[in-house]
Amino acid sequence: MSKIALITGITGQDGSYLAELLLEKGYEVHGVVRRSSTFATERIDHLYKDPQSESSLRLHYGDLTDGQALTNLVLEVKPDEIYNLGAQSHVRVSFDQPVYTVQSVGVGALNVLEAAKLLNVEKKVRVYQASSSEMYGDVFEIPQKESTPFNPQSPYACAKVYAFHQTVNYRRSYDLFASNGILFNHESERRGETFVTRKITRAAGRIKAGLQQKLFLGNLDAKRDWGYAKDYVDGMHRILQHDAADDFVLATGHTASVREFCQLVFERLELDYEDFVAVDPRYYRPAEVQLLLGDPSKAEQELNWKAKTSLEELAAIMTDHDYDLAQREAHASKF
Repeated sequence: MSKIALITGITGQDGSYLAELLLEKGYEVHGVVRRSSTFATERIDHLYKDPQSESSLRLHYGDLTDGQALTNLVLEVKPDEIYNLGAQSHVRVSFDQPVYTVQSVGVGALNVLEAAKLLNVEKKVRVYQASSSEMYGDVFEIPQKESTPFNPQSPYACAKVYAFHQTVNYRRSYDLFASNGILFNHESERRGETFVTRKITRAAGRIKAGLQQKLFLGNLDAKRDWGYAKDYVDGMHRILQHDAADDFVLATGHTASVREFCQLVFERLELDYEDFVAVDPRYYRPAEVQLLLGDPSKAEQELNWKAKTSLEELAAIMTDHDYDLAQREAHASKF
C-alpha cells in the first residue's frame, strides 16, 4: 500500500520538486493550494500531463491561517507524512507585510501541528517543518549548525523561529514525530522572479537578448550558502524517514556573495556584470543579514545526505533556462 503525503505550498519551488520526488517513489500526494481568481499551478501542471502520476496527485483548496479547515483536511486525507512548506516566504516583503507573514509562517505551522496532533491519536503521522537559515540572522558563530543560537533580523525570520520552537514543543509534549529542516538558501529555475538569484538570471538573459538594459539590486556583498532546490527536497524526505524525529541543517557548506553570483551568471552569457548591475538603496532590508554559512555534517552523517550541485553548476542551470526564456520572449515580441 502506497504512503500518503500532504504538502502545503505544493505550487511553490520546493513543493513542486517534492511532489515529483514523492510521486516517483510511489506516494499518493495531496497538495494544499490557496484559492485565487487565477490558477498558479504552473510548476506542477506537467505532473497532470503524466498519465502515470495523475491519479496519485490531488489538490485541495485551503489556507494555513484557517486552522479548522486544515484540521478537517488532515483528518480526511489521513496522511502518513505532512510537509509544511507553505508560507509568505519573501524576507524583504515580510517587512511590508509583517502581520500576514507571522500568520502564515508562525500560526500556520501551529495549525499544521494541531491538526497532526489530532490525527496522531488515530494514525501515526510524521511532520516536516520548513525552517530557514534566516533564523540565524546576525550570526553568533560561523558556520551555523543545529545548536547555533538564533538571532532573527526580519519578521519572516522571527516567525520561522516561532514555528521551529513549536515543532520541537509538539515533539516533546505530544509524542509527535515532528522534525525541522533548517534549509540554507536553495535556488532553481523554478524560483520566484522576485528572489535575488532568479532576479539576476532573468535579467541577465533579457539583457543578452536585448530586452533589458539594467539590473538594480540591493546589498551585493551579502553572502549566502546557495544550493540547488532539487537536492534539498531529497533531504526533506530523508528527514522524515529517519529513525527518530530531530532537527537538521541542510546546506552546501560553502558561501558566496550576491556579487559573485552575478559574476558567474553574466560570465556564462559572455557579459561583464559591472556594465549592467547597479545598486538601488530601495532594495536594502531595514536589518541586513550579511553572512550565512551552514554546517551540514549532521545530515551527512545521519541521513547520508549531501548537496550534489555546486554554485557554478546551479548558476549555469538557471542562466541557461532563463536565457532560453528570454530568447522565446524576444521572438514572440516580433509578432
